Amino acid sequence: MSTPTQLTESTKTYKEAIIVFALATTAALFIKLPDLLGFDTNQNEVFYIQNFSFFVLPLLVIYFTWKRSPGIRTLSWLTFAFVAAILFANTYPFETSGDTIILTSLHMPIALWLLVGIAYTGGKWNQISARMDFIRFSGELFIYYVLIALGGGVLMALMAFIFQTIAIDIEPLFESWILPCGSVGALIIAAWLVEIKKGAAENFAPMLARLFTPLFAVVLLSFLGTLIWTGRTMEIERDVLIALDLLLVVVLGLLLYSISARRVDSTPGIIDFVRIVLLVSALIVDLIALWSIGGRISELGLTPNRIVALGLNLILLINLSGSALLYIRYILKQGSYNRLEKWQSDYLPVYAIWAALVVIFIPPLFSYA
Repeated sequence: MSTPTQLTESTKTYKEAIIVFALATTAALFIKLPDLLGFDTNQNEVFYIQNFSFFVLPLLVIYFTWKRSPGIRTLSWLTFAFVAAILFANTYPFETSGDTIILTSLHMPIALWLLVGIAYTGGKWNQISARMDFIRFSGELFIYYVLIALGGGVLMALMAFIFQTIAIDIEPLFESWILPCGSVGALIIAAWLVEIKKGAAENFAPMLARLFTPLFAVVLLSFLGTLIWTGRTMEIERDVLIALDLLLVVVLGLLLYSISARRVDSTPGIIDFVRIVLLVSALIVDLIALWSIGGRISELGLTPNRIVALGLNLILLINLSGSALLYIRYILKQGSYNRLEKWQSDYLPVYAIWAALVVIFIPPLFSYA
């Protein structure tokens, strides 16, 4: 027989599920709103490039503000920030084939993710524990989202196969409706699953982090060894820059989540030495990238991509250097693990601020080209 407490919890969970699925449905409708209003978005892909961050992130913020109930001041700042972001994304006269519109669309969600964090912490962003909780949430959200995407992919493949047996092609439906609507709605659902399944996630996600940390360390060490053995220099083109910076960001994200999921009172073990190897390897790769970017700038001049890459790699350099130093001091028992956590959590807004600066200043500096 259910107790009053169990009935109350069940009612709250049911109510939350209704709200979450309503928000996911709203996100799906938002991304298809131009089509529903009769606009030819096939001829106007710029609209989606400029606005894809706003189809789901504001709704994620709404979910967490409903769940955490931050103060009016926090809500006012969040609203102001989203309105300002929408204006910057849609009022600049971008060249549709230029670089600055792509840079804006890539950096806008990074800047807005800080707003999601403020909503997630219920306005308690100044607390280290709240920021570390948000780091854990971000890592677990990524894992859940990937799992949902993989499951959805298998489901769609089976669906396509079944309909092929009756000579019906569902690919247009998949491309026009299922994929875009599912991709934004799944983010809301994944966030909710992280919230209600924290116990399971805390057992599963750290295991993945421990598994991939040595694998990424081997990849970076192999790359550096091959670079030294062959005596080659990296050709820093735009695609290479994107791939390299993405690798470094993934490595940093892996380390961030590993640090956030680790118990502070745990004694140093082999995995800690592996993380230091990964940090130092990533730091060396970043230095090589900075050297190559500097050479390209001195030889060919400034472009939006090179300035953004230079700034990002400098930010990564500072973060990786500080993390490596504090981790080594912790291993040598010359510093506490709390200082490493504080450094990582304090540094998070730097990425959001840099992304916001790219969105605001890079397009006009290069005439929106």
